[in-house]
Amino acid sequence: MLQTDLSSLMLFVSGAAILLAMIAIIINILLRSKMRKFQDAYISLQKMVSGNDLEQLLQANLNEVRKISELTSKHEKRLGAAEDKLRQGVDGIGVVRFNSFENMGSDLSFSVALLNQEGTGLILTGIHSREECRIYAKAIEQGQTKAKMMDEEKEAVQLAMETIKI
Repeated sequence: MLQTDLSSLMLFVSGAAILLAMIAIIINILLRSKMRKFQDAYISLQKMVSGNDLEQLLQANLNEVRKISELTSKHEKRLGAAEDKLRQGVDGIGVVRFNSFENMGSDLSFSVALLNQEGTGLILTGIHSREECRIYAKAIEQGQTKAKMMDEEKEAVQLAMETIKI
């Protein structure tokens, strides 16, 4: 009786092993089929419609991006230098005409402020009278001067400071 139990147990174990082997073979066949489909899709992805290799196309694009990045860096440096130079140049001008003496007709006297982006420059004031015309210059730093300014000069400086800054 022990012999028949052992024999039936061996038969059951070998049947289970065969069944597991068959399942493993079926799974292997299914996985190989899916792998073949994946490889075909990968190859078709590599070969574009135009026939170019995807890796070559990506490398060419990467090289182009590097060139554009270098050009952008050069342009940023040049633009920075141009902006620095522009800030130093006179770009704010304010002009105010006025009558410096009550007995004089028309506004023959003037104040002209010539300033850069930081409000540094000069102000020219011409005082016109019947006998002569005198012109005075005052240095301006950041919209201020050490000398006393007339109201018309202050107005000219304010007009010059209202220009668009970069």
